[in-house]
Amino acid sequence: MATLFLSSSAFATTYEVGPGKPYASLKAVASLLQAGDVVEVSGNATYAGDVKLTKSGTDSNKITIRGVRAAGKRPVLSGGTNTLEVGADHYVIEGFEVVGGSSRCVFHRGHDITIRDTAVHDCPSHGILGAMDGSGSLTLEYVEVYKAGAGDKRHPIYMDTDEINHPGAVFRMQHCFVHDGLGGHAVKSRAERNEIYYNWIEGAYYRELELVAPDGEAEDVAREDGDIVGNVFRKTGTFYTVRIGSDATGGSTNGRYRFVNNTFLLAQNVKPVVEVFWGIESIEMHNNAFYRVGGGAVSILKLTEVEWAAGKAVIGGQNNWVPQGSTVPSQWQGTIQGSNPKFADLAAFDLRPAADSPLRDVGAAAPASPAGYPFPSPLATPLFVPPAKKVVTDAGLLGRVMAGAIDIGAYEGAGLGGVREEAGAEAETEAGADAQADADAVSVEENAAGITCSMGPGRTTGAAWMGGLLAGMVMLWRRRRKVRES
Repeated sequence: MATLFLSSSAFATTYEVGPGKPYASLKAVASLLQAGDVVEVSGNATYAGDVKLTKSGTDSNKITIRGVRAAGKRPVLSGGTNTLEVGADHYVIEGFEVVGGSSRCVFHRGHDITIRDTAVHDCPSHGILGAMDGSGSLTLEYVEVYKAGAGDKRHPIYMDTDEINHPGAVFRMQHCFVHDGLGGHAVKSRAERNEIYYNWIEGAYYRELELVAPDGEAEDVAREDGDIVGNVFRKTGTFYTVRIGSDATGGSTNGRYRFVNNTFLLAQNVKPVVEVFWGIESIEMHNNAFYRVGGGAVSILKLTEVEWAAGKAVIGGQNNWVPQGSTVPSQWQGTIQGSNPKFADLAAFDLRPAADSPLRDVGAAAPASPAGYPFPSPLATPLFVPPAKKVVTDAGLLGRVMAGAIDIGAYEGAGLGGVREEAGAEAETEAGADAQADADAVSVEENAAGITCSMGPGRTTGAAWMGGLLAGMVMLWRRRRKVRES
């Protein structure tokens, strides 16, 4: 009985969706979901859009909706006004293609949402949109977005957070590939905190990245910040690559912005790389590589319309690489200029520094923020690299392997991929095997004890009582096991 009931899914339901399964569509199970439930949707099939998720999980028992590949293909959610609307909290959604929503392919207005291993494409309006009301933290990882957006107000990715109801919310985007935008900015965010890590972003209709103030909220509610680390921004047009501060529709962020170990690959005749518009507090840029394909100088910052929240310019920067003759901020230190960064194979988009690259081993190990304006909880060191023009869902293949001092830019010359040494892998496997029983016991104990917190519609006091009983049984088993081992 203990073995039967101590499963993490003992008091949750797994719903199977697809041809020949108990449920024909995701819509059919959306209203049935409760904390801890799992939905498995068969791949190699297309399902109707206008799916609306309104039942919330909990912080410790999220609802998981998982696409299960068949014949190597994800399930496809297609069409509708909002193809997929996440209007509740604590979800993990993974393994889908989402296409064709006339207003939004994905509409986010929940909190603690993770979307991973998903392709969002062929969206005639917004690709992924976060509502200004009700949206909290969202993580996008291993997500590809393309052929989305329209005009100047609809974007492939457009985020916001509700700073009143979800203070401190974070928009994190990591290991993603955004390309071939049909309109707007590739990634636009009004979120309170933005963490843009290890992405390849290119082909925007306007800017590749825009971080601006929220609409409809006073500037003093919160400061909006951005930590931008380890990305490739490939500018194929001639517009600005990045804008921070404001887009003139709302107020100003008065925020702090940190750009570290990014590679900017720029077209000819491009405007300045970063447009600072209206109010910000500080900008710092370290270990970044800027290169205009075909050669030529670049201008880094446009500061003609900036309003400094501190009443003075607050700019920092260490050890950036720029083409000879470029216009850089006077506050930068250790800037390296040259004619060619010498990437391994630019034509193949292999942007690792070659053996004789001036980017090798010259980055700042611990770049400091401008005095008096520390960036809050920064990603101190880039741990991964962005795969070139694709999504790779195995983070173990994306580790940033350093040899010597850190290199400038999004890549290390030491190689692409965190490959473990064979001996280390064997040791890790043995250690994992030895620790598995303890890990399983901890997981079982937490899940059993968590039953008492999962009361809600459809949950019973009997289930809570059983959860407490099972938790006690696990604790007793652990004590007896320790006695035997001693």
